[in-house]
Amino acid sequence: MNLSVDINGVKLSNPVMTASGTFGYAAEYKDMVDLNGLGGIIVKGLSLKPSTGNPSPRVVETACGLLNAVGLENVGVKAFIKEKLPFLRSLSTPVFVNIYGKQIEEYEELAAIINTLDGVAGIEVNISCPNVTAGGAAFGVDPVAAAKVVQQVRQSTSKHVMVKLSPNVTDIVEIAKAVEGAGADSVSLINTITGLAIDSETFKPMLANVTGGLSGPAIKPVALRMVWQVAQSVRIPVIGIGGIGTAADALEFIIAGATAVQVGSAILVDPDCLGKIIRGIGAFLKRRGFTSLDQIRGALDT
Repeated sequence: MNLSVDINGVKLSNPVMTASGTFGYAAEYKDMVDLNGLGGIIVKGLSLKPSTGNPSPRVVETACGLLNAVGLENVGVKAFIKEKLPFLRSLSTPVFVNIYGKQIEEYEELAAIINTLDGVAGIEVNISCPNVTAGGAAFGVDPVAAAKVVQQVRQSTSKHVMVKLSPNVTDIVEIAKAVEGAGADSVSLINTITGLAIDSETFKPMLANVTGGLSGPAIKPVALRMVWQVAQSVRIPVIGIGGIGTAADALEFIIAGATAVQVGSAILVDPDCLGKIIRGIGAFLKRRGFTSLDQIRGALDT
């Protein structure tokens, strides 16, 4: 059974990738997950300098989901290269580095640094994190600003450029078209939906940041709708994200038009869900008599 996919020049053995922010730098899961069996790994978002993120509490479980305001805590690009990249280079799975900046120049500098690194297949440009006070969230909701960021990143790297889109917009298709026109090789969507949780006993927000990003099964219908819309509107590959925890979930995104998928919150509950999803996709294709994902991609019958 052929589960391989090609994301605009980057070949994956299967369509299942890890979502940034839920899989660390991969080494954390080496004893729980067959890392070489994954389609792709997207590491925790990187900034130029180390960041401690937002104050605690910054994660709250909600009905059918997770509300987080971690705030892009990370080791910084220098420590990543020295401490994290050597392990990632030992893997056969394509690795993408998620990047974040408060200014366009920071994205540009990060992309230039990562462009020199062996063992990195591509960059995922985060213009959509809702848990920070500047930068990404602002860039991701405006098509002109989004295009400017992507254009600068594109000029700074020859590696694959994937752009992670925000659902917290009026028209996600407009943003997708803007970044495609600016040189994106693919788009990934959706990032988390801005939400709020309140402690009714104290009258206080349950997150120190007040609001956070909602992920998990609760956002899957929204993500599916947006992936379907974008896949019909752009020529570049679309990577689906949002509430994927089973093979059936992943197949829905592929049928909606996604070339590949990213699994996020579900990993925190069951790291082995990644293998289960890959095996489940293969079992589905075999049961239905399909030989490749091309036969079902974008096949939604409306």
